[in-house]
Amino acid sequence: MTLRARFLEEMKASMKAGDSARTSTIRMVMAKLKDTDIASRPTGVTEVPDEQIVSMLRGMVKSRRESVEMYTQGNRPELAAKEEAEIAVIEGFLPQQMDDAATQAAVDAAVAEAGATSIKDMGKVMAVLRAKYAATLDMGKAGPLVKAKLGA
Repeated sequence: MTLRARFLEEMKASMKAGDSARTSTIRMVMAKLKDTDIASRPTGVTEVPDEQIVSMLRGMVKSRRESVEMYTQGNRPELAAKEEAEIAVIEGFLPQQMDDAATQAAVDAAVAEAGATSIKDMGKVMAVLRAKYAATLDMGKAGPLVKAKLGA
């Protein structure tokens, strides 16, 4: 089942269950997806693929985490809790993330595959990681590991 179909099914289920917070979050995700589709039209793509949807969802989670941090600093726990609830719903659509050991193994394999020997080869390594593990690897965590491996 594609992510688009899952969004619709989950929204129907949450509406039937009367879960207004979940319904609202899924509607927000679907609106963002529609914006993403519209933005990609000039390139000839009418509907973005699942990989791009996953990337969009990760961006949404990242911005909400930043909001939670700001609301916490601003002593607004009720707004932080709302953002945390939205993060939980959005993360439910994301594929399972690699754990630390698997991430380290993926970085080691990518360094070997790219034949990287210095920090100048970091772009090559990141390209290999993105190509192979885009859906399940957090690139924000992988970057520092690659730097450490290449001796930065």
